[in-house]
Amino acid sequence: MAVTWSVWRALFLREALDRLFDMRAAWFWLLMEPVLHISFITFIFTVIRLRTVGGIDVTIWLVVGLLSFFMFRRTSVQVMHAADSNKPLFAYRQVHPFDTAIARASLEAFLMTLVAAVILTGVALLGHEVRPDDPLQVFIAVFGLWLFGVGYGLIASVLMALVRETEHILKIIMMPLYLISGVIMPISAIPQPFREMLLFNPLVHGLEFVRQGFSSYYHMVPGVSLEYLYVWGVVSLFLGLLLYRRFTQQLVMK
Repeated sequence: MAVTWSVWRALFLREALDRLFDMRAAWFWLLMEPVLHISFITFIFTVIRLRTVGGIDVTIWLVVGLLSFFMFRRTSVQVMHAADSNKPLFAYRQVHPFDTAIARASLEAFLMTLVAAVILTGVALLGHEVRPDDPLQVFIAVFGLWLFGVGYGLIASVLMALVRETEHILKIIMMPLYLISGVIMPISAIPQPFREMLLFNPLVHGLEFVRQGFSSYYHMVPGVSLEYLYVWGVVSLFLGLLLYRRFTQQLVMK
């Protein structure tokens, strides 16, 4: 455990330096990506004169939803490319593919927490109420999204190592997820039976609970469940770990 912890700490620091200083103003773009998304979509909602969604301020609805989705997406993408980006380190017997994945996932959770704090502070300065009514619920829901992101990234990483063309398919899948997870379009506005179909997506459940945790007045879509999100998160994580153990050689060599 001491060796493993030392490896994780070293990888975390290495990844942090790469993410923040691998190119000019990398830290700036880390923050600006969600800011630009939020600003553009908020402008669109303002133009169509939409002030509330589900009983809460549309700005809070958008900010919270986008930040939660970015937690999942950035985590999954970083874990997905963890083994491929750190192959030279596997020459050291103490470093295994999963070590690089957990280091990247932990770093992404840390960075997204900082980004969310900065953005929410900015929103508060604009006059919006950003203090969550139920901080514990927000934490549990965001952690579930992060956990699912880790599991998704682990599985995707192995698929990419086995079939390289899978990377293109995974990139294509991410865009529909942005649209069908309730990030910028209220699930409550989708008519039946399509709404029930969208509830098979675990991200919908996580985003709804994060928003409800920020405002107890938010009207969640009937049928959402944190247990459903965590089932997907835990199952995908264990499946990813099994695949990592089974195809370690392919991850290191390819």
